[in-house]
Amino acid sequence: MKTNEQIAMRVGFVSLTVNAGLSALKLVAGIFGNSAAMVSDAVHSISDLAGTVIALIGIKLAGKKADKDHPYGHERFESVATLALAALIFVVGAGIGWAGLQTILAGDFDELTTPGILALVAAVISIFAKESVFWYVRAAAKKIDSGALMADAWHSRADGLSSIGSFIGIFGARMGFPVLDSVAALIISAFILKTAVQIALEALGKMTDRACDDKTIEAMREAILAQEDVLGIDILRTRIFGNRIFVDVEISVNAEISFRQAHEASHKVHDAIEEKFPKVKHCKVHVNPAESGT
Repeated sequence: MKTNEQIAMRVGFVSLTVNAGLSALKLVAGIFGNSAAMVSDAVHSISDLAGTVIALIGIKLAGKKADKDHPYGHERFESVATLALAALIFVVGAGIGWAGLQTILAGDFDELTTPGILALVAAVISIFAKESVFWYVRAAAKKIDSGALMADAWHSRADGLSSIGSFIGIFGARMGFPVLDSVAALIISAFILKTAVQIALEALGKMTDRACDDKTIEAMREAILAQEDVLGIDILRTRIFGNRIFVDVEISVNAEISFRQAHEASHKVHDAIEEKFPKVKHCKVHVNPAESGT
């Protein structure tokens, strides 16, 4: 059975291969097809290459075992990589938007060259290829619960949207409205910037030690109370660390039972939480004495 890291590396290789081919195709088509939108689209695909590399580095680092300097593990490195990827996407989007805006504000639309058919064909190929990559990478990201890989998937979706914008712009320009090529570049920019912000917010959420959702906490409470000798829960705290969960719980047991029984009760709670909730990396259980009638 393949590990999460092996799955991510395999998916990343496929993404890199497709992006490399599309980047070359779109750059050539944009230059020889006289399309600013397609050149912008090609730049976005090139950023996809860098983005995939960043995502894979983050996943590789996150998979390292805990050490002296990082006793809780390295999971947050994946969130750091996701933030870096979001920043890269944002910069690319801003650059594309600025270039398109400058052309529009210049107003010399009669001087613009009509894009060739090559640029139009490249846009169609890119739309189908990038949408396929999006679903492929997204499925893998959900399977291994990887924020960095999911960010890379949405980067591919943003690139696909870019190509849709390119197609509309190029088609409109060929129909006698050359300014639409630059308008498309501006629209592409908006899509890219929105994607970057969404990815960044999700990554930041994973780095702020927020608690699990109410549904998960309630399920944990039920699992804890179902264990033998557990009379109640005094404290239950959870925190999300990267894509893993740490749990701290204080249970109350009958003050009259032996230390061994109390210890066994804590072990049962620990094992039940880590077995029933795969994302839990560690569950710390503290035992408090309670009267038998409590």
